[in-house]
Amino acid sequence: MELTPAPLRKKRTLPANLIPEKVAKIVPESAIYTRLIELEAQIDAALNRKKIDVQEAVKNPTSVRKTLRVYVYNTFSNQTKDSGNVGGVDEPSWSLRITGRILEEGGKDPVVGGISKRGSIVYPKFSAFFKKITVYLDQGFYPDKHVIVWDSARSSVQQDGFEVKRKGDKEFTAVIRLGVNYSPEKFMVSTSLAKVLGIEFDTRPRIMAALWNYVKFRKLQSPNDPSFFMCDASLQKVFGEEKMKFSMASQKISQHLSQPQHIHLEHKIKLSGNSPAGTTCYDVQVDVPLSLEKDMSAFLTSMERHKEIDAFDEVISTSVKKIHEHLKRRSFLLGFSQSPAEFINVLIASQSKDLKLVAGDASHNAENEKRSEFYNQPW
Repeated sequence: MELTPAPLRKKRTLPANLIPEKVAKIVPESAIYTRLIELEAQIDAALNRKKIDVQEAVKNPTSVRKTLRVYVYNTFSNQTKDSGNVGGVDEPSWSLRITGRILEEGGKDPVVGGISKRGSIVYPKFSAFFKKITVYLDQGFYPDKHVIVWDSARSSVQQDGFEVKRKGDKEFTAVIRLGVNYSPEKFMVSTSLAKVLGIEFDTRPRIMAALWNYVKFRKLQSPNDPSFFMCDASLQKVFGEEKMKFSMASQKISQHLSQPQHIHLEHKIKLSGNSPAGTTCYDVQVDVPLSLEKDMSAFLTSMERHKEIDAFDEVISTSVKKIHEHLKRRSFLLGFSQSPAEFINVLIASQSKDLKLVAGDASHNAENEKRSEFYNQPW
């Protein structure tokens, strides 16, 4: 006879903060606690969504439109008729400088207006607002290096401004092209699509939202298949389709989006008169990220408060465990009080069976061992 171990019984594990149904029947007031648990689950879900929103905001900070005033000017030195290397005098040279500042409320320059920096917002440096800056010099005067390029992808260090310095005594016009760094990225909308949506320049999510609003306002969504929408005459001119799937809209719109044009500036390199030369400034609309220091501190404070909540959760879990233990004791005593003799017999039989299983001798039978046939059995 072969002995096989009995299969282990799986215990039904309940959540640490959940009161058993039997206790709920005995104590009606526990229904209030159950409703509080459900409310806590809803609050936790809302907090998790907010945490995700905060994390996304930290990755992509909220921006506000501000005016960046760009200054372009040049300085020069040793620009006299008898200048040169004669008598140890340096060669004539000039420097083209490009810099800028964010204007405060009311369009005031913080430096020119004498605004104190104390307590004022700290803005990113000048180079943070541009992806690429290209300066074109006169190729006739500077044939070797007449194109100077700064690319943000190659330089991670932010700069307060840029300077191009060369030797020379000839005046000419320098061309400057500024590629603005929009955060999040923005696109130019084709003329045909802009007429339909009323958007010429915006981010991709906003352009997609404008299309959804257009479909919803004109009730173009297909009643038979909600994943499709019908194209009216205006959309047919843009997409060339009578019916389109929502999942294909993003791909179709991409054909009507293009990178924004660079800002084109020209500056006359002057080598006579007052230095610095050039009083021209240009106002450019840029996206300035909002400061998240206060929000982050509030978020960290709330995270510290979560430690107190965790401590209370631990107290609740301990209390629920005690409730489980008291419920077992109550069931034991209640069964004994109702039928003491039957209860004791069942308990002894159950414990005896458990002891045999633990000892590995579940087939032990004293009556069978008295018979000789028991010992003649094969192993």
